[in-house]
Amino acid sequence: MDEDVLSTPGHLVSLAARGFVRLSESRLKPLGFGVGQLPVLVALKNGKASTQRDLARFARVEQPPMAQMLARMERDGLIQRTPDPADGRSSRIVLAKAAQHSMPAAIAALFEGNKEALTGFTEAEAEQLVDLLKRLIENLDQIASAESSAQL
Repeated sequence: MDEDVLSTPGHLVSLAARGFVRLSESRLKPLGFGVGQLPVLVALKNGKASTQRDLARFARVEQPPMAQMLARMERDGLIQRTPDPADGRSSRIVLAKAAQHSMPAAIAALFEGNKEALTGFTEAEAEQLVDLLKRLIENLDQIASAESSAQL
């Protein structure tokens, strides 16, 4: 059977993700943010994480890349670190005032980009797409977890 690998869900989701990254980067860059920083910014804004370890877990990245990203974000004035009163080896991370100030515009730009990307979709279709993508991500996480457990 001659299957079209370019029409598989994996390839199409990858293309869509790259398109969203390009769109989001073009809108976030003038505001001083990058797409890769988004999970960190949201976690800090919503109080979901305040340490490097928590941020790495939240963003689903390893510690070394998170440390590099946080160093760049600190250099760029987006975050501030303070000593953790409970653990002298660790630090707490908070959004800097400049990032707090720019976040509403960044979030609005991202929502507008998503709205534009879903032009022609009904509200029900857009909701269904989000639900399907969440299920897909859950499945992929379970597969990755099972494979990493099997390798141990």
